Amino acid sequence: MAAADNQTRLIHSVSKVGIIGAGISGIAAAKQLSGHSPVVFEATDSIGGVWKHCSYNCTKLQTPRCDFEFSDYPWAERDNSSFPSHLEVLDYLYAYATHFDVLKYVKFESRVVEIRYVGNDQATQLPVTLKSRQYGNLLTGHPVWEVAVQTSGDPNIIQWYAFEFIVICIGKYGDIPRMPSFPRNKGQEVFQCKVLHSMDYSKLDNEAARELLKGKKVAIIGYKKSGIDLAMECAEANQGPDGQACTMVIRNLHWTVPSYWIWGLPFFLFYSTRSSQFLHERPNQNLFRALFCLLSSPMRMAISKFIESYLVWKLPLVKYGLKPDHPFVEDYASCQMAILPQSFFAEADKGKILFKRSPKWWFWNGGIEFEDNTKLEVDLVLLATGYEGKKKLQSVLPEPFRSLVVDSSGTMPLYRGTIHPLIPNMAFVGFIESVSNLHTAELRSKWLARLVDNEFKLPTVQEMLDQISREMEVMKKTTRFYKRHCISTFSINHSDEICEEMGWKSWRKGNWFSEAFSPYNSRDYCEEENNN
Repeated sequence: MAAADNQTRLIHSVSKVGIIGAGISGIAAAKQLSGHSPVVFEATDSIGGVWKHCSYNCTKLQTPRCDFEFSDYPWAERDNSSFPSHLEVLDYLYAYATHFDVLKYVKFESRVVEIRYVGNDQATQLPVTLKSRQYGNLLTGHPVWEVAVQTSGDPNIIQWYAFEFIVICIGKYGDIPRMPSFPRNKGQEVFQCKVLHSMDYSKLDNEAARELLKGKKVAIIGYKKSGIDLAMECAEANQGPDGQACTMVIRNLHWTVPSYWIWGLPFFLFYSTRSSQFLHERPNQNLFRALFCLLSSPMRMAISKFIESYLVWKLPLVKYGLKPDHPFVEDYASCQMAILPQSFFAEADKGKILFKRSPKWWFWNGGIEFEDNTKLEVDLVLLATGYEGKKKLQSVLPEPFRSLVVDSSGTMPLYRGTIHPLIPNMAFVGFIESVSNLHTAELRSKWLARLVDNEFKLPTVQEMLDQISREMEVMKKTTRFYKRHCISTFSINHSDEICEEMGWKSWRKGNWFSEAFSPYNSRDYCEEENNN
């Protein structure tokens, strides 16, 4: 950036390890790497990431407490069946960071604006020249990366820090909103009222958010987690006979499930136990496993159909035109299931939430116009259209690494979801999704800490790329939405391989019955159990 170039570059070497971001992944990485006294740069004034900055009043955790906790720090009331609010999640994260004295590593209101590579020039060669090599140690004994940091106290001053190793934990959500494109003269400039992305809405306080929605005809673009939460906020703000309805404009449908069912017995038996994962293809499987997966494909589809039938019976998906055309298993395999609040369809039945499916839409001066030439008159448009997570990452990385972040498949090629084989002395935590992102962030941070300490070695660059390719082939066969890079169908096997590289037992349960039929969670990977 120009701002960085205009400064005298006084380099601070305060630690071997730098961490960018203090969300769930950043805090997990800082705790596991605490032996190296890392420096954590957080752009805002709080830890928590999306739980602090991209949450609404009605946002709640989509899993029970006991399935969203660090392995060595249980919730105070972990058996409470209610779903915690985003404020309760923040309190839990602060309690964890305080208990393990992690906050002392965090530099708040410190935004990373540029990263420069100052290591071996060979690392910037074309990838083909690197593939047969070993990746090398993560700590080299000398700085490899320089990081430019802008603080809110004096935004005109850029401070530079040098590190041997960097962990990027900025996640995929927040900072850069994904904005829709429109035909000429049909963008939001022709709309005479307000257009707001969900990211900007989440920054409003309770009173301002309620005032924005109250009495307004609102169109919400999107039908995943953010869109559903916005619809609930809109419905709550417009209770009473004079309240207006909000309309959800839906381009792509995904399966929605009731919160009281999805984490119950049917889900765990079909998808979240070790035995269930034998039904799904996984990387590195032997001939027997491949044959078993082939023969069990009718069962796999039957289970998916059973769940679809249950959801259609239990929820008014057909009534409101919300039944997706693709199988349920594809949304599970891409981490795209939306968990519905209990009162969501109750509000729809009262006429407070309406639905409009349309693959294309654009603005007119009074609202939104659709491909079928119908028009919707609205006062406010809220864009729950997601975020540009890869652009967010590419904005700080230098070339040639910026071009390597996303491969030809459109995904980030990360070995064990953490190491990019072609980017030296850098790790990424929190970019590949699973059923429980907190669990995978913590386990990968444990793996990373041992890798930093040279307790095991990485394969060659080519071997890591081959492993990533095998994972990608599995995802492509399972879901058309593979670019989200979700490992849910082989997450337990993924954890097995991480444990084996660390020298841990891969099967973590006490007996074969629990191993086969009990769901895995973070507590199964507590370090003390490794010594049993």
